[in-house]
Amino acid sequence: MTLKEKLAACSRQGSALLAVNFYNFETLKGLLMAARSAKAPLILQLSESSLQYMGIRPAAAMARAMLSEFGVEGWLHLDHGSHLGLIASCLDAGFDSVMIDASEKPFAENVDITRQAVRLAQAYGANVEAELGYVAKLGQDQKAEPTAAADAQRFAAETGIDALAIAIGNAHGFYTEAPRLRLDRLRDIRAVTTCALVLHGSSGIPDDQLREAIRSGISKINLATETKNTFMKKLQSLLAESDEIDLRKVFPPAIAAVEQLIARKLSVIMGH
Repeated sequence: MTLKEKLAACSRQGSALLAVNFYNFETLKGLLMAARSAKAPLILQLSESSLQYMGIRPAAAMARAMLSEFGVEGWLHLDHGSHLGLIASCLDAGFDSVMIDASEKPFAENVDITRQAVRLAQAYGANVEAELGYVAKLGQDQKAEPTAAADAQRFAAETGIDALAIAIGNAHGFYTEAPRLRLDRLRDIRAVTTCALVLHGSSGIPDDQLREAIRSGISKINLATETKNTFMKKLQSLLAESDEIDLRKVFPPAIAAVEQLIARKLSVIMGH
């Protein structure tokens, strides 16, 4: 099943997919171990900086090989692509899905760039995600007005996107204060759009709000910061207590910590 089809099914059924960023072999292994145990599908995400670090084709090849090795139903997605050249390169490398993020540009420019990304992806049958509204990035002010339902309706209609990331009180990175999702606005947007709705910045959002967001129309939940943090904090604690130089002995406990995190997130999402 293509990711387009899977997300459309989630929208109809009121369920959601977990989309997790990976950064190296170890984080990828941890999240796939969790997905295999839970018998859960998973979207594997790569950011622009991760692709610069690993290389587009090596990262894609590793993801494909590991999905096969672990027997997990999964898809490869470009997270926050900043320009059409990167979109084209990822599509050529076999990505199932791409995100073009022109959300910080004026509405009309966002529409124009996103429409071009949709045209590029059509030849590949790939899923296209865009973002509308202010979802704070690391270091930015986390207080902002949520995405307007009328804007979301117009944006989706004018671009032909498959999935739309919206601002409903969520933010990338860790929250400076406890988040309160605008579920009322989410329901308003769901009522006037047919594309899949995406929640970015799930790290730190309480479980009950995640469950209610799914019930209110979210079909894709992104997780990145918590995965990095969990892996690195465990690794730092291990290195502080040991002079071990064999990375094959040092990495497994950090992989296990990622597995535990993803297992818990999957239980929240699947048991909503």
